[in-house]
Amino acid sequence: MREGRASETARRVAAQRLTFPRPCIPGGRPGDDDRLQADVAAGLEPGVTPLTNYLRARTAWVDGVLLGALEEGIDQVVLAGAGYDGRGLRYARAGVRFFELDHPETQADKLGRLARLGIDTSGVGFAAVDFLTGDLPAALAGVDHDPGRPTLSICEGVAEYLPVEVLGSLLGGLSAACPRGSRLAVTLALVPVTGAGRASRARLRAVVASMGEDLTSEIPREDLAGFLARSGWVAETAVDPAGRDLTRSDGNSAFVLARSGL
Repeated sequence: MREGRASETARRVAAQRLTFPRPCIPGGRPGDDDRLQADVAAGLEPGVTPLTNYLRARTAWVDGVLLGALEEGIDQVVLAGAGYDGRGLRYARAGVRFFELDHPETQADKLGRLARLGIDTSGVGFAAVDFLTGDLPAALAGVDHDPGRPTLSICEGVAEYLPVEVLGSLLGGLSAACPRGSRLAVTLALVPVTGAGRASRARLRAVVASMGEDLTSEIPREDLAGFLARSGWVAETAVDPAGRDLTRSDGNSAFVLARSGL
């Protein structure tokens, strides 16, 4: 996506995030994040949609995982499929380095916006990589990610747009680039198991398709741990957007925290 061509999905997410209450930390720059989101939203009024509560819960969960990792001393954060995420600005902290991975066109558009807005990005390394064909560890090495230091990798709102085999390769690349002690926070679409769930997924597919995108990846809940293990990760917790453990939920979405198993 070139400058001025953020997808409709990205615009809607940015507009919604501007309305969510979010934590602040010393040294963080939430104002810079908000300016970026406002630029991406380009005046779009968010309103309340069926996705609002999901996006609020997803944002809060990822924020919480990130802030917890920073408190534990993690000083490298990878945002895989970062899009227009501004966490490297909002949660900037001395000694912490953020790394953003995304398609070259998306990265070019985002960097153009940040430059036009005069936003300092010195704490963020931007690596352009196509998840279909690129070498993820090499892309991270190219922006000085240290493969010997524990890292938190975040993959939010991306997995469901990737074919399952590409998603597995992406998560495997993140595991290969990070040592033991590293963590992964990933949001996943699950294969629906109820009639209501299938109807909800069909409606979501139609909405996303109307914005020119396709949902392509669903993970069977019974294979969730196995899928992550095959990608080099050991699942620690898996909850639905309401915070319920997946063993007590028949929802279509999972927020998963895992640790490196390599």
